[in-house]
Amino acid sequence: MNINRLIFQNLKKNIKKYYLYVFALVFSVALYFAFVTLQYDASMDEVKGSIKGAAAIKTASILLVLIVSIFLLYANNIFIKRRSKEVGLLQLIGMTKNKIFRILSVENLILYFISLFIGIFVGFSFSKLIIMILFKMLDIEGISQLYFSKQAFIQTVIVFCVIYLFIMIMNYIFIQKQTILSLFRVTSSTEGKIKKTSFLEAIIGIVGITLILLGYYVSSMLFGGDFTSINELFLAMSFILGSVIIGTFFFYKGSVRFIANIIRKSKGGYLNINEVLSLSSIMFRMKSNALLLTIITTVSALAIGLLSLTYIAYYSAEQAALKNVPANFAMTNIEDAELFKLALLDKNIAFNENIIDVIQVNIDAQHIIDSNLSELQLDPNSMTISVISDQSIKDIDVSADETILTGYDDFLSKFMPLKKSGPIKLIGQHEVIPQQYVGLRNDYVISYNFTEGGLPVAIVDETVFQRLQQDINPTIQKPTSLYIGIDIKDDKQIKAANEIFLASNFSDNNESRLEMSSYQKINMGLSMFIVGFLGLTFLITSGCILYFKQMDESEEEKPSYTILRKLGYTEDDLLRGIRAKQLYNFGIPLIIGLFHSYFAVQSGWFLFGTEVWTPMIIVMVLYTMLYSIFGILSVLYYKKVIKAALYN
Repeated sequence: MNINRLIFQNLKKNIKKYYLYVFALVFSVALYFAFVTLQYDASMDEVKGSIKGAAAIKTASILLVLIVSIFLLYANNIFIKRRSKEVGLLQLIGMTKNKIFRILSVENLILYFISLFIGIFVGFSFSKLIIMILFKMLDIEGISQLYFSKQAFIQTVIVFCVIYLFIMIMNYIFIQKQTILSLFRVTSSTEGKIKKTSFLEAIIGIVGITLILLGYYVSSMLFGGDFTSINELFLAMSFILGSVIIGTFFFYKGSVRFIANIIRKSKGGYLNINEVLSLSSIMFRMKSNALLLTIITTVSALAIGLLSLTYIAYYSAEQAALKNVPANFAMTNIEDAELFKLALLDKNIAFNENIIDVIQVNIDAQHIIDSNLSELQLDPNSMTISVISDQSIKDIDVSADETILTGYDDFLSKFMPLKKSGPIKLIGQHEVIPQQYVGLRNDYVISYNFTEGGLPVAIVDETVFQRLQQDINPTIQKPTSLYIGIDIKDDKQIKAANEIFLASNFSDNNESRLEMSSYQKINMGLSMFIVGFLGLTFLITSGCILYFKQMDESEEEKPSYTILRKLGYTEDDLLRGIRAKQLYNFGIPLIIGLFHSYFAVQSGWFLFGTEVWTPMIIVMVLYTMLYSIFGILSVLYYKKVIKAALYN
């Protein structure tokens, strides 16, 4: 057999084995090419110009290269080890290491670059769809065309050529380092199989679970008012990160094996076929994969968490705009308001108007705040807040000695929680008016232009408001003391009214709720798009890595299936055990990753939006469904191996 025929036969054989690797490579190239195309597409000018989207996309493309590079190098490492016996046989028949390296390089070159150009074609085919999805997420009206970018093509080819060079260097080092004897032992030595659980492993297992639970506990306390200084908050975050990551590593290093050993001992050593194929296999292999599984779990949790948070912000865009701009349009200038109302009437757009007088006063709130505010540089004895009369709000009526607070920022309320009631003092320039704080409302009644860093607005009796208004401290007053809220009666006319508002070029103190909501969607929509891209890439690559590991294990365990068949077990008996095994292999990293992301999101979701459960559940369910595909593929591959072991 000549060299060319040998290369062709090896290529044909390997493409059958590594079809998922080819798919992952095609997918990675397509994703990268489509992503890079966004940088050079003229239809993206509005996005790139509005929120520096070009820089964000460029940064994401670098991270994308990093993820794909690590995956391809790791996958190649698995494949070259699987072919170690083949390399050893070629040496036995007289081939030099350099010649074997050239054969493998040519095979890899053909497979790699065919996948590369297929991936570019696929990326080009779907680039228009990707841009349309982005425009939909950003709520931008634009026309996208199928556009082939020469710059993106050249950049993609260069990047993946560099990755290919690193792969070749790795293969060359591997072949040069191995002896003929070691090449025949590589696959059998890749997994550590320790048959006895040591006392140290038991301790590591207990410590791992303890560290994870401790990290979760501190995470639940993170923004609950327990940490009242910036230094404490930073230390708490650092502790959570270290505790969870180290705990996850220890969990895989000892906890899984420790728990599996307890289950095995509880059965007195009598395991059924399902437990032999699943529990015992996991017990002996999980330890050697601890670092890999820790990385996969941590990055999965990071991807799910970031995607959940960005989706929360996107999902809550309208609610966030409602908090900052209670009416469709919030204005502070009477002349601008009159011009805007005339323009609305001219277009036959009906509206309601709400005018509220607003003043700023200092408040002594030390008796209703239970926090140390020294790190925040806030003095609870003299904080400045906005005050309005109860006559400005239809459904509120307070007595002359009562005050209601409303519109407290979620983030600030975590650091500075308020009691349900207590004495406060409203401080004018010369007069101090004692009041009884009687409750906190969630609604926002004036725009964010009048609020002081997220502090609530005080609603007082009209007589008290008049006294404070006559005794105002001029040094703390806002440039304007009038909030004018304009609500459009017909929701279908809000967009037309917004166009009038934008065309009028009002000052920055006048706000449009629709415009703020759109800005929030554009801002967080692009972030969610980028995080989704990176998260999907990692999901595919990590799923493939776990799948490749299962391919290795199935080949190693093939003789065991033949023995079990001779003992009378059927194919269905073996497959039931394999399904349970894959449930452990793919389920444990997924469940731990979901728990990590859940506590991460719960600790600070309120910084991003107003709704947590719906966005978080949607993200987690989609991630789980996509991740489960690789577990199903692993079971199908095992089925082929079992059939080959039983009937060949």
